[in-house]
Amino acid sequence: MSNHGRRPGPEEAAGKSRTAIIKLKSWFARVSGSPVETDLSPYRDLIEKIKRHDLRKAPGGRLRQLSRELARRGRSGTPLLSLEVEVFALVREASRRAVGLDPFDVQMIAGLAIGRKKIAELPTGEGKTLAAVFPACLWAMSGLGVHVLTFNDYLARRDAAWMGPIYESLGLSLGCIQEGMDIKERRAAYACDVTYATAKEAGFDFLRDRIAVRAEDLVHRPLAAAIVDEADSILIDEARIPLVISGLDDRPAWDAGGLSRLVKSLTPGLDYATDAEHRNVFPTDAGVERLESGLGCGSLYDPANLPLVGAIHCALHAEALLRRDVDYIVRSGKIEIVDEFTGRVVDNRHWPDGLQAAVEAKENLSGKSEGRILGSITLQHFFGLYRRLSGMTATARPSARELKEFYGLGVVVVPPNRRSLRVDHPDVVFTHGEAKRLALVKEILDAHASGRPVLAGTASVRESEELAADLRRAGASCRVLNARNDELEAGIIAQAGRPGAVTISTNMAGRGTDIKLGGPDERERGRVVESGGLYVIGTNRHESLRIDLQLRGRAGRQGDPGSTRFFISLEDEIFERYGLSRMFFDRHHLQPQPGAIESRPLRREIDHAQRIIEGQNFDIRKTLSKYSSLVEFQRKIVQERRDRVLVAGEPPGIFPERRPDLSAAGEARFGRTALDELERRVFLAQVDRRWSEHLAWITDTRESIHLVSLAGQAPIHEFQKSATAAFIDLQNGIEEGVIDIMESMIRKDGPVDLEAEARQGPSSTWTYLVNEDQFGWGIEMLSGKNIGLAAGAAALYHGPLFVLALLLNKIFRRKKRELS
Repeated sequence: MSNHGRRPGPEEAAGKSRTAIIKLKSWFARVSGSPVETDLSPYRDLIEKIKRHDLRKAPGGRLRQLSRELARRGRSGTPLLSLEVEVFALVREASRRAVGLDPFDVQMIAGLAIGRKKIAELPTGEGKTLAAVFPACLWAMSGLGVHVLTFNDYLARRDAAWMGPIYESLGLSLGCIQEGMDIKERRAAYACDVTYATAKEAGFDFLRDRIAVRAEDLVHRPLAAAIVDEADSILIDEARIPLVISGLDDRPAWDAGGLSRLVKSLTPGLDYATDAEHRNVFPTDAGVERLESGLGCGSLYDPANLPLVGAIHCALHAEALLRRDVDYIVRSGKIEIVDEFTGRVVDNRHWPDGLQAAVEAKENLSGKSEGRILGSITLQHFFGLYRRLSGMTATARPSARELKEFYGLGVVVVPPNRRSLRVDHPDVVFTHGEAKRLALVKEILDAHASGRPVLAGTASVRESEELAADLRRAGASCRVLNARNDELEAGIIAQAGRPGAVTISTNMAGRGTDIKLGGPDERERGRVVESGGLYVIGTNRHESLRIDLQLRGRAGRQGDPGSTRFFISLEDEIFERYGLSRMFFDRHHLQPQPGAIESRPLRREIDHAQRIIEGQNFDIRKTLSKYSSLVEFQRKIVQERRDRVLVAGEPPGIFPERRPDLSAAGEARFGRTALDELERRVFLAQVDRRWSEHLAWITDTRESIHLVSLAGQAPIHEFQKSATAAFIDLQNGIEEGVIDIMESMIRKDGPVDLEAEARQGPSSTWTYLVNEDQFGWGIEMLSGKNIGLAAGAAALYHGPLFVLALLLNKIFRRKKRELS
């Protein structure tokens, strides 16, 4: 019978309707400039072509032969897109044979999006690790060195080992960077076709290369292509954190221990006040008098005391605002900073401007000098050095606007392979913390008694341990995963899906982990499925919606059953910090009550507040980016000239051009070859030293430039003017330094050790990260709030401006008392 005129069935009609709606939404998104792409029709057409290019019957040696042929074509200039179908079909078959994984369509769609320099949003548990192999092979076969940048060393090592057989079967070399590797090992790993590493390790290696004095000490090739796993976290949350390389320094330091003891003797509220919303602290008049008396330093308003004022502020900040087991932990006699987004200890992260020393003094620990900064770059600018950049994550949409603005990257939303069965329940809201705590314990105990595994995500180490203590007192056993025992993460997560298991975790369980129902071998999967699957409970809302979504994503992976629910109170830190608690109480006429608040308008208002906080953080990142972008532009200019001398072998040419008479004398004394090598080494040393001094000046200026707003000037414009003038001085200073040192050696009596004279770099270096805007000065200072001692720590080298700010602050407080 002819099908002409046949009416579509209900399912077919619904499918066509959904497709039409998706296309309409995609059209509207394009017209409105949205960076989010949901219409996958073009990608599905390509998937059909890849499937038709079936290689299952090809003999083993044929795959490597095809790989060599595709690599030859790619490296001879054949456009990438014309190789796409063949390469993806080849990787698809290699995956089946080498690791036993038959890629899903959604994984290949994600790979296609990544290969087009976009961010693929693929739900948690859908196989992003395999999806990245497709574009990595495509780019590698085109002659690009590909970096797959992961969240931590463990994931880099795991993913490289897991996917390694695929690359090997196609004749592609694979490297993996791990902390502690030497120069030779790193150079070999970066020389491979594909290299797995953390973003921080790759960035630190870039900084080490920038101060190398021999071309053979360089480990990186030119940065070509990067695929960033957990892209929203690394490209957004981590992006503004500067990577820093430092060297030994002999600058005198303040007695941090003595200042800490003095600050501990002050009375909160009487001697100093805090602003929880802006994370700021400043002394009262009474506090200033006590500090002056305790230090015997005379007036703190004396410009000679400005460096001391900065050290005092660091001690106050450490004492009043940084909390042990929340912002940091003490382990093995060291301060270890806890990342607010992940709950993990961050290796090699320091606080800036003496704050690190102040926290160490607070905890009675011996510290290590930060030293002189030799080089610095934010991850955002480091990623900007790659010719091709893309990534993947489960939570890209909330950050789509930022990803587009900062990196020019659009987001492609890829659905799960299996429809999600997870149920996300509405938040349970309480008026106060004690009511929430009691309800949390009861909820977890009930789920535990029913045999459901529970994962409770907390906001801090302290909260995780307090909740675990409450559960144990109630008779329930549980395991705790936080920054104290992060080395046990894999083992704890492996057991988190067992029947009745209770796991209390900070945000550590949010990324790069896989909880299998029934345990690691899924032996008791059926029992857990019958109980409802994994139950994820959040104990706080976070400043970023993405963190909440990542926690929810632990449940319902790959079509598993599961559910999530957040328990929050109006006394939670996020609401207190931004002054929202009192507003919620007043607007909704609330009184403390033992039970949950049944109010949809309140829940909607909490959602709205979270979006506003995200918007404020976006504004902070944009402001910080404006300052760092100019410095990065200057760094590129300096680095290009340095590379011409170090890598290309171009002579500096300063000495012969500026002082030809002395150049001739030097040639007569040392010989032209030795003199040229001496000038090269002196030039490199001068570039590094002067750039280091420039960075120190930039830091001091940037952190205090907001004070010009007191005179009605725009801080960013004044910063740009000052930094440009300083950069001209830097360039002149490099040439003058080279001439002075060369002249002194030529005129020096007696034998000259050219090697020793040219070697001016530090004897040892180390790397760390700096918490950008740790004091919270940027935004509130630009709006004219809280001009007090907090500003002083950033204005150590701007005496007149800072004295004016202190005096104004004192006058403002006096006026306030008079008015009251």
